[in-house]
Amino acid sequence: MRTPGCLALVAAALLVLAADPALSTAPAGEGGPISRRGTYAGGRYVIDVPAGWNGGLVIFAHGYRGTEYSPLAAHLAANGYAWAGSSFRSDGYRPDWFLVDTLEVRDLFIREVRRPRWTIIHGQAMGGHVVIASLELHPGVYQGALIECGAIDGVGIADFYLAYKAAAEYFAGVPLLDAMDRPDLAARISEQWLPVLGQPDSYTAQGRRFDSVIKYLFGGDLPLRLQGLRQHYVTNLLVPVRMTEPLGRAGSTLHIRYRIDPALGVDEDELNRKIRRFAPAAGARSREADPVYAEPTGRITVPVLAIHETGDARVPFSLQQAYRRRTLAAGTSHLLVQRAVRWGGHCGFEGGVREQAFDDLVAWIERGVQPAGDDVLAADVSKLGLRWTSILHPDDPARRR
Repeated sequence: MRTPGCLALVAAALLVLAADPALSTAPAGEGGPISRRGTYAGGRYVIDVPAGWNGGLVIFAHGYRGTEYSPLAAHLAANGYAWAGSSFRSDGYRPDWFLVDTLEVRDLFIREVRRPRWTIIHGQAMGGHVVIASLELHPGVYQGALIECGAIDGVGIADFYLAYKAAAEYFAGVPLLDAMDRPDLAARISEQWLPVLGQPDSYTAQGRRFDSVIKYLFGGDLPLRLQGLRQHYVTNLLVPVRMTEPLGRAGSTLHIRYRIDPALGVDEDELNRKIRRFAPAAGARSREADPVYAEPTGRITVPVLAIHETGDARVPFSLQQAYRRRTLAAGTSHLLVQRAVRWGGHCGFEGGVREQAFDDLVAWIERGVQPAGDDVLAADVSKLGLRWTSILHPDDPARRR
């Protein structure tokens, strides 16, 4: 027989459930909203479901040292979409771990809410590596992807940093690559390297040669390239590519053909013979050993929309070009739409650009309306992004046309 005390406890528990949305068990689309915060094997998680949920789910994969909170959260809530995100289990650059953390937060959503009618994975910066590995290695889990300022070419981000540092060492004659983990690296750059090469807008002759080489590493003479480079000219040398960690072990410059403008008095063939090269550690780039650090295949099976700043010197636009080539080789280029945004920075998109990209991706998934994009492999890259850049940078040459 139930006692008055037991009934009181039950009543109190029901009041707590009704008052705390984090404990609500209301089915999605049937009263909500649902908002939950907690921890799981992949770190902290967020689950947000609006009232009248339309069944669409977005899983957010953040960038290096980012957080679980989606920059699309307000737009998603206002338009009836649910979203979930993970802090990931650790800091650092471990897309192999974070891919699993992202899959598990989706599984958590399905257990605690219900199965969505479709799931989009949204990746930012390092999260772009997580996204592309997820699509290639786990086809069928996600029905579309949005990538912004992302490492869309996976391990190519490690190749880029090694190539940048090798060119910096070659033209300055200052040993940098053997000191990548040394505490005196910053002092060596300041006291020995900078005086030899100078900086953007005040290059020495050797600095102009270095700039020409990295121009091609970034993807060509892209709009606002120098504006972005100024922000990361030195810090790119300080980005750790540790040979004791998976990304560093997988990095390679063996396949890179360095280019330089012919008027600068440097023989390109000699440059490529003499510059320091890096080979991946045995098995580190193996599809069998750890496919997340192998070269991507371009074999995507769902729509992917990518947006990227032309002047991004941290995650260069050239990664977009490299992945486009992979999809062309794989016969999947019709599933990849890429948009350039004319800006000198990394992940600094105006919110409307991101929201428009998301809305266009949903229309593509739901109605088969393929959105427009840019030809990132165009011979003339100077006109990239004019359609997608709502406010032109004060230094953008397009303002003077």
